[in-house]
Amino acid sequence: MSLTRVHLARHGEVHNPGGILYGRLPGFGLSEQGTLMAERLGEYFADVPLRSLTCSPLQRTQETIAPVAARHPDLGVTHDERVIETSNVFQGTVVRRELTHPTSWRHLLRPWRPSWGEAYTSIAARMRDAIADVATAHEGEESLIVSHQLPIWIARLDAEGRPFVHDPRHRECSLASVTTFVLDGPRIVRVEYAEPARDLLRAGVPHA
Repeated sequence: MSLTRVHLARHGEVHNPGGILYGRLPGFGLSEQGTLMAERLGEYFADVPLRSLTCSPLQRTQETIAPVAARHPDLGVTHDERVIETSNVFQGTVVRRELTHPTSWRHLLRPWRPSWGEAYTSIAARMRDAIADVATAHEGEESLIVSHQLPIWIARLDAEGRPFVHDPRHRECSLASVTTFVLDGPRIVRVEYAEPARDLLRAGVPHA
């Protein structure tokens, strides 16, 4: 039986001159650089025999998957709430400024949960289900899901049996990167990682 490959791509750079933690807020699309990153993903997957295209309902993932969809016109794009960005109490704020207020410190008391947003266990469960459903529907084939950094990273930690608590600075999940889950039947046998847009990453630009 052929192995199943579910590719999880992170969206491209977002236009966010105010440095806001945008989270699930509407109206945050790709920057010019992010559009180039999306085009790079389109090129990366141009010759991959994808059987399904999925993204979160947020604008930045829809814009990121568009160049891939244009190269696979026989496939429609499905929006899946399970691969959406995580919830965060600091959404809509400039986090570095917000953390200087003592009233915000109570949200930092339990970093292992984490106390500022959706529980890591919840993120892992919904991503696990989303990956499993795509893998089951297209067993032995390849599919693409465009999601967000933290959900992708937690899904990888879950698949590799690693602890969820981590330093965000050490996530291997850059903008427009591709984390591939390789499955033998229902079992994830390995995780692969690629950065098709590595040369387009800009130093000093927030990559949330």
